[in-house]
Amino acid sequence: MKIDVLTLFPDMFIPMLSSSIIGRAVEKGLLKVNLYNIRDFAKNKHKQVDDYPYGGGHGMILAPQPLFDALYHVLGSCQDGKPKVILMSPQGKVLNQELAKQLAQEQHMVIICGHYEGVDQRVIDKFVDLEVSIGDYVLTGGELPAMVFIDCVARLIPGVVGNPESTQDESFARGLLEYPQYTRPYNYEGYTVPDVLLSGNHQEISRWRLKESLRNTLKKRPDLLEKAELSPYEIELLKEVKQEMEGS
Repeated sequence: MKIDVLTLFPDMFIPMLSSSIIGRAVEKGLLKVNLYNIRDFAKNKHKQVDDYPYGGGHGMILAPQPLFDALYHVLGSCQDGKPKVILMSPQGKVLNQELAKQLAQEQHMVIICGHYEGVDQRVIDKFVDLEVSIGDYVLTGGELPAMVFIDCVARLIPGVVGNPESTQDESFARGLLEYPQYTRPYNYEGYTVPDVLLSGNHQEISRWRLKESLRNTLKKRPDLLEKAELSPYEIELLKEVKQEMEGS
């Protein structure tokens, strides 16, 4: 996957792109990220990229000229068809696992990191295919959301995560939260690991994990259960969980 990032602060991305799983994906060539400083495309003497909003109001707006020219530059050099252009914006579609799966199929994306009070609407009208938000709150710029976006999507690219099955069991992968996880030692300060996980009975372990996944979701994010497509077996397990929770 190739991702071009248009930002006022390219240095913010360096630690993320050189560390951990994302860093290894870059080293392996599974992910290529190009960073473009929007200021480099400003034509005025002081490399100013923002201006006051028409009609008055607080704050400054990212002006069209630097972004238009940056996008013309990036899109004009594409050899593999038009990439999907994404604007990180609090007004966008909220990023979730389903959207991440869809976007992980893309071969090439361009991410615009908004800043100040927003981006001139003409940039959106001309270039943007999708606006994406990471939550219903406002940050100082689109750089942190862009990093969250890249991490969330890139780890779904085949080969990025060492064990591909691990991404299938994670929270939200099936519309449910993940089951509790344990490691050694068996007993730590009186807290022990559920015996079923040491039983070697894979059928019982799978049943326990599914049941605890349903329990976690019911306790922490019951709204997810309203949208989850549960099988008849899962519905029965959920009934057991509810009865146990009511009796506790």
